[in-house]
Amino acid sequence: MTRWLVTGGAGYIGSHVVEDLLASGREVVVLDDFSAGLEQRLMPGVPVVTASVLDRGAVEGALREHHIDGVIHLAARKAAGESVDIPLYYYRENVDGILTVLEAMHSTGVGRLVYSSSAAVYGTPLENPVEESSPLHPESPYGETKVVGEWMAAASGVAWGLSWVALRYFNVAGAGRDELGDNSVNNLIPMVFRAIEEGRRPQIFGDDYPTPDGTCIRDYIHVADLASAHVAAAARCESEQAADAYNVGRGIGSSVREVMDAVSATLGRDVDAEVVARRPGDPPATFAATERVAADLGWRAARDLPDMVESAWSAWRATPPA
Repeated sequence: MTRWLVTGGAGYIGSHVVEDLLASGREVVVLDDFSAGLEQRLMPGVPVVTASVLDRGAVEGALREHHIDGVIHLAARKAAGESVDIPLYYYRENVDGILTVLEAMHSTGVGRLVYSSSAAVYGTPLENPVEESSPLHPESPYGETKVVGEWMAAASGVAWGLSWVALRYFNVAGAGRDELGDNSVNNLIPMVFRAIEEGRRPQIFGDDYPTPDGTCIRDYIHVADLASAHVAAAARCESEQAADAYNVGRGIGSSVREVMDAVSATLGRDVDAEVVARRPGDPPATFAATERVAADLGWRAARDLPDMVESAWSAWRATPPA
């Protein structure tokens, strides 16, 4: 039985990953500084190390004390727009974070890593669906930090035999259960819920894109499906010398207008979204090619957009964010 350290394990995605790892029969230790994570997301009995991934001593201590076999590294800052405003903060948190984790792993002999990457590594894609072999042209410091993290994992694989898999997330939504809802202020679906709760009209940022309905198209992936992809990636690192990056999405693009329609269907009323100006840097369309992750990891998404919206709304009503 292997034991995995999950950095950021009290976060929205991390808490789902922890539960799926436990369900797979693996043991789990969480390392989180609770700057974004929530204690109530943690399952009873899971060991927790309260520390930042920038604290090498704490990371090394966790790896040694708990006899860790592999690390799933999710702890990071992830708002692309914010990263444009405070780029050095993102470089410190994300690049120094993965550097510290890799140094601690090397010094303690932990040789397996599943790395939380992002579709932001592609920037505006040349074509859709986006293949893993597509050029990496990130358009924000956040995306750049994720590219650097992949480079560092790959270099460590060459230098000292790290077995690694990077998962390039597309747009994550939904909840595996009500207690694990998304409390982000930057993701579309919770933004819509918050606007409705506050008596405002949800906003669509531009309806003049070269897409069928004029609004941006994204690939939405249920967080529970994303969690299962981490288990598949962990299994790959355990079974062989891995060195791969995979898209994690449904391979289906949904427009912002379609998301609004799905929310309206879930709520049983029109959310009456208003169109406002485009946001700088939003590509018209991005959705994933998923053939490689299916072939190599045996993983496919099982849930659709209505599943995401309905589960997200149930979690929002049960535990609305402050």
